[in-house]
Amino acid sequence: MEVAWSFALINQRKSIEQFLKFVELWDRRDNRVKTFSGGMKRRLEIARGLLHTPKVLFLDEPTLGLDPQTRNHIWSYVQRVVKEQGMTVLFTTHYMDEADRVADEIAIVDHGKIVAHGTAQSLKDSTNAATLEEAFIALTGHAIRDEEASTQQRMRDFSKVWAKRR
Repeated sequence: MEVAWSFALINQRKSIEQFLKFVELWDRRDNRVKTFSGGMKRRLEIARGLLHTPKVLFLDEPTLGLDPQTRNHIWSYVQRVVKEQGMTVLFTTHYMDEADRVADEIAIVDHGKIVAHGTAQSLKDSTNAATLEEAFIALTGHAIRDEEASTQQRMRDFSKVWAKRR
């Protein structure tokens, strides 16, 4: 039993090294995450999500704040894993060109409801739009949206209110 455990740890360490090198954070492996830039944290989050090779990978704005080179590097790898291992990836993004380039199917969400779904091309065709961004606007309107606070920010606000009541 102990040999199997040791073997599992060795494999896990190799995987961690592989993914940290993939996201170019291996040289920072001994640093505290709180010292990382936003882009470095985002790359680490992606590596953590891929580490265990899940059947379904959920990514929330995975490339927000990443430079184009890193974005392309990440998506190339994810697309290869999808093809080789049959992984399903569900992701949210505000980058319509990214969704157009990497998503097999797209759901357009407006005020918490799916207003349209299909391939990028079918969404463009149904709205007579040249780009997915134009299709998105055609489906959701031109009005500027009030962005809601993130879950983390709502929790911070809640804790402040709760602390004042004590």
